[in-house]
Amino acid sequence: MKVQLDPAVSDRLPRLSLGVLQYSGASVSDSPKMLQGRINYFVESMRLEHDLSRLADIEGIREWRAAFKQVGTDPSRYRPSSEALLRRLLQGNPFFWINTAVDVNNFFSVLHALPFGIYDQNHLVGDVICRIGLADDRYEGLNGREVHMEGKLLLADETGAFGSPIVDSKRTCVTDQSRDLLQVIFFHEAVEAHKKDEILGSVARMFTEINGGEVTNTSIVLP
Repeated sequence: MKVQLDPAVSDRLPRLSLGVLQYSGASVSDSPKMLQGRINYFVESMRLEHDLSRLADIEGIREWRAAFKQVGTDPSRYRPSSEALLRRLLQGNPFFWINTAVDVNNFFSVLHALPFGIYDQNHLVGDVICRIGLADDRYEGLNGREVHMEGKLLLADETGAFGSPIVDSKRTCVTDQSRDLLQVIFFHEAVEAHKKDEILGSVARMFTEINGGEVTNTSIVLP
């Protein structure tokens, strides 16, 4: 499976890149107490360090809000998924537990203030492209609502749109039946090359430590 950036995206965001990780043979389950404890400890530390009123000053949040504006998306109406997660946690809400794959994915999204997506590869058809949505791009989101993606950054396969740095679709969601997974990290333009490599490495290590399986592909998709 190939993941690529559409030239129209690169025209508007010339230094946007994607981190891509693929896993095979994963074993997804409810997150164990050990993992929940580690993540909850991090969330409490983060709440001491950051104030909700200054959320937009956090590196990553600021850059992704600017990126959304550059493609014509109002970041106050359609928040980057990383900002929505951080905002929810800084408001005092608990971490929302789904399963070991999604929970690790969301932990890293909050840690780095970057949108992360995790998808069941068996529900994807053909190659994947990151492009700007067209009028008929819509899907049932994980939030239970039909999401209209015209003019917004999204991921699509041969079947159509399935993910974005805003909200992902139910079609490709990861469950405890998922074994082969695709993970996409949306790197804003200010993330240095060495930092991207560090993030990919740490995500791959923790992901397989928790979910088992093996990493079959690690790459950075550039314009």
